[in-house]
Amino acid sequence: MEIKRDKYLHDLINRMDNHMIKVVTGIRRSGKSYLIFRIFKRYLLEQGIPESHIISIELDQRKHRQYRDPDVLLDYIDSCIQDGETYYILLDEVQLLKDFEEVLNSLLHIDQADVYVTGSNSRFLSKDIITEFRGRGDEVHIFPLTFKEFMQAYEGDLYHGWAEYTLYGGLPLTVTMKTEEQKVSYLTRLFEETYLKDIIERHHIEKTQELEDLVNILASAIGSLTNVPKIEATFKSSIQSKISANTIRQYIEYLEDAFLIHKANRYDVKGRRYIGTPLKYYFEDVGLRNARLEFRQVEETHIMENIIYNELRSRGYSVDVGLVERRGVNAEGKTERKQLEVDFVANLGSRRYYIQSAFAMPTEEKRTQEKMSLLQIKDSFKKIIVVKDVVNITRDEDGITTMSIYDFLLKENSLEL
Repeated sequence: MEIKRDKYLHDLINRMDNHMIKVVTGIRRSGKSYLIFRIFKRYLLEQGIPESHIISIELDQRKHRQYRDPDVLLDYIDSCIQDGETYYILLDEVQLLKDFEEVLNSLLHIDQADVYVTGSNSRFLSKDIITEFRGRGDEVHIFPLTFKEFMQAYEGDLYHGWAEYTLYGGLPLTVTMKTEEQKVSYLTRLFEETYLKDIIERHHIEKTQELEDLVNILASAIGSLTNVPKIEATFKSSIQSKISANTIRQYIEYLEDAFLIHKANRYDVKGRRYIGTPLKYYFEDVGLRNARLEFRQVEETHIMENIIYNELRSRGYSVDVGLVERRGVNAEGKTERKQLEVDFVANLGSRRYYIQSAFAMPTEEKRTQEKMSLLQIKDSFKKIIVVKDVVNITRDEDGITTMSIYDFLLKENSLEL
């Protein structure tokens, strides 16, 4: 069964013929090539585009090695263009192409060319291309499968699907694997032999053990506030390593560039400003995170928070960790200030949502605790608590909406319900 990735197809359709390079980025094995060479190419053919007007080259395939030479590639593309109609040029893993910026700039000067490329490294593609083309590069970032996409292919009920998704994540190939042994082996080897190996080779890292230790520390700390000094202290106390703060900072950037992790900055809601550190890191795929820790720290509360964060980002929101200040009087009658956290502040254009990942609220005391930070926010943007339990979507007297994780992930426009 094919998993529909309609959001990304629509993203590409909306960018057709816009005279920009469409750059499809994402973590390795997230489905970039499938999106371009199967889903999008099929759409073009269904729209009546002749196959002769679709020039597709997968640069990571051995049979296409000669096209990694920029002059050979440009000569080939030039030979394919025979008339004044639009030609759709699809290039996979363009970072393998020597002098790729010059090549893509050359393609921009071909009036009939509409160009789509994929890559696996954000610093190499997203940042460099945007700078190089001064606004003529257009990025589409593809994430691992959302829970809704995952359930298209999962052969089981909703609740077993959730258990599977929280354990093995959303890399497309894991859905097709029949046994737990296959999934564990695949994710473990992929992390070790592909992601880490890529980073080590690309950046010529010699202290590989320290990189692996850093990954383990970050994987253990999803959903927790941290910063470089705190991580440095952990290295010294737990691992007896003297790795420097600068090296830690650099390694974290490498992990972000490879799309393995993403940071959520802290935002002072009332002060309307970013605070800096500490911040939070989340994994692009929870299955990879679990595999890195040998599936020994699968705390559903933190995993659910990571999944909500990824879901919001996949819907196009920028996501921060919110901070609000509450003033009160202590037992001694003195005024005191207390900082409260809002799990996520999600922004997209003029829209904003404040979201708490609560997992469960079995008592009124727990519910009061989860609502506390939201009640300090006096603006009119929607405030939502997401719980694991199956509950009806309700809105209480304080204007706070409560919904289940299933409604949040599966229902279209769930933030507006």
